[in-house]
Amino acid sequence: MPELAARGRCVVYDRRGCYRSERPEPYERTDVTEHGADAAALIDALGAAPAIVIGRSHGGETALDLVRRRPETASALVLLEAAVLTLDPEAMAWAQPLKDRILATTERDMGAVGETFLRAVAGDDAWESFPSEFQEMFAGNGPAIAAEFRGRWFEMSEDELRSITQPTLIVSAKDSPEAFRRVSSRMAELLPNCETVRVEGGHLVNPAHPEVLEFIDRVIVA
Repeated sequence: MPELAARGRCVVYDRRGCYRSERPEPYERTDVTEHGADAAALIDALGAAPAIVIGRSHGGETALDLVRRRPETASALVLLEAAVLTLDPEAMAWAQPLKDRILATTERDMGAVGETFLRAVAGDDAWESFPSEFQEMFAGNGPAIAAEFRGRWFEMSEDELRSITQPTLIVSAKDSPEAFRRVSSRMAELLPNCETVRVEGGHLVNPAHPEVLEFIDRVIVA
């Protein structure tokens, strides 16, 4: 975060049900529309509009829902492998078995949900490399991850994507599952004011990657 904070006010939050944010007990289900409403309310509460909104994976879906419902809250978007998997049938063919595996894991061991998910999207080597504190955080996020998978798949029509005019950077990673690159390519075809870049590494793209910082610097100057 220091690289982002050096460029202006930087707001980072734990989404509903994750890490330090509260969740109901039991936490049955949620979806991106709820997360998008939370993001809009947070921006309003902090007087942070218009913001350069950075979202990775599920956060990328949240960023898109935010700008769909409240376009005035965002001056630009950075989508780090935004997981709008419904845009591509082959991506969904990869995602549905993952959803089934996650939901099966919730019945067996809620503490293993985060590990199951991260191994699938980031790879075994990435999971093994995470500090124990990070692994414990994802273990604690198990109920929230399960609630998201019980919710609806995020859908955004082609016309809705074409209506997003904010400058947008789409980032995909060379070593992540092909499903994410397919979705990124489809979004690039539809968003009218976007640029794309493919970076080294896997799905957990650094929000302060040099390509992201360069884009932010250009947006700020403009």
